[in-house]
Amino acid sequence: MPTATPLLHLDFDSEIIHWRGPAPYLFAPVPAALAEEVRRAARLASYGWGCVPVAATIAGTDFTTSLFPKDGTYLLPIKVAVQRAAGLGLGDRVRIEMRIDAR
Repeated sequence: MPTATPLLHLDFDSEIIHWRGPAPYLFAPVPAALAEEVRRAARLASYGWGCVPVAATIAGTDFTTSLFPKDGTYLLPIKVAVQRAAGLGLGDRVRIEMRIDAR
């Protein structure tokens, strides 16, 4: 991940879930205990509708995406390329490094 100073930098573990639509719509929920920190950073980073652009790393694969709010926390979409590169699937526990930068 780049070395710019982020609004928020988080490292957390999450279990990959499926939400809406057929596979490969897989997501990693941000732990509820971290949701308020994300909400605060989102005030300076969100581009609307509660979506928050992030840079993330899972199993050595860097990618960008946007968190979106769900049930009081946020879901991190796991791109198909990341799923394949890391051999990830539904129910797997992953370590996530995530960064939110100001717009």
